[in-house]
Parts: sequence; C-alpha cells; structure tokens
Amino acid sequence: MQNLTLLDGQKFQITIQRLCRQLIENHNDFSDSVLIGIQPRGIYLARRVAEELRKILPGKTIMQGDLDITFYRDDFRRRESQLVPNQTKIDFIIEGKKVVMMDDVLWTGRTIRAAMDAMQAFGRPEKVELLALVDRRYSRHIPVSADYVGIEVDSIASQKVVVSWKDTDGEDKIVLVSEAAE
Repeated sequence: MQNLTLLDGQKFQITIQRLCRQLIENHNDFSDSVLIGIQPRGIYLARRVAEELRKILPGKTIMQGDLDITFYRDDFRRRESQLVPNQTKIDFIIEGKKVVMMDDVLWTGRTIRAAMDAMQAFGRPEKVELLALVDRRYSRHIPVSADYVGIEVDSIASQKVVVSWKDTDGEDKIVLVSEAAE
C-alpha cells in the first residue's frame, strides 16, 4: 500500500474554518438553517463545523443532527453480512429550513441520494445544500455535486480516501491510499 497525505495538521483546520466562513456567507446567523451529518463518517464533519461556527458566532443557535441512511441505500440487500444501522439523531424539524448535508467524502453520489430519501421523514426543506470535505471527482454514478468542498481529489476506483478525525482517530488527516504495484 502506498499512502499520500493530502491534508493534515494546520491545513486541515484552516480548511474547516474556510468552509465555515463560506457557510456564513450564505446562511448568515443560521436562524433558518440546519446542519445534518450523514452517518457514519459525515457526523464528525458536521460536529466539527457546528463547533467552529459556535466559536465564530457566539450566542447563535446552530442546529446539528446525525442522519442514518443504512436502509435507504440502493445496495443494502446485496451485502453478505448483517447490517447494523447507525443512530439518527435529529431533534428538530427541517420543514421550511435550509439544510446543509455533510459527508466526509463525496464519491459516487449514491450516499447523497440515500440521504435525500432518508431526510424526507423529517419534513420538506426549503433548500438542500451539500458540504463535502473531500470531493473525489470523475466517479459519479448519480449527478450530484457539492456546494462547498474542502479539497478535490482526482482518483481511480482502486484508490481509497481515508479521513481521520482527532476526536476518534487521534489526528486530523486525509490520506489517499493506493495499492502498491507488484
């Protein structure tokens, strides 16, 4: 395996802060906007962004939730192992709100399609935007694009993008993993 570090340390934090500033440009004080992290790994991004927004906008209410898409995926019946769903934690109504869905890596777009379906159980939003920390371009199965992107990566199907979070993995880091040539 060959690993290429795409982002870590201070640059990782600056990327999160830049994304927050872009969100503020479009959502002002977040009075009509909510953040939803897509399980399993998008929740860490949503939590970090919400935490950073609360620092930048003290006293403002930033609503943030976690959305499980396990049974909304188009491939959930094809798996050999038993599925273990994640937890959905959305304690607010999204009806009429501007929703910013967040995922760590945007690749084929199928996760986003599943999230759009799952989100409908919580109301009909006024608008839905997508924030992705990493956009793996040129691999879409579904025509989806992110409104806010941390970094763009051109990769091939055999490569994997791994996002590590300080809270859960000990460090903030994005790595492109490639199979070693034999």
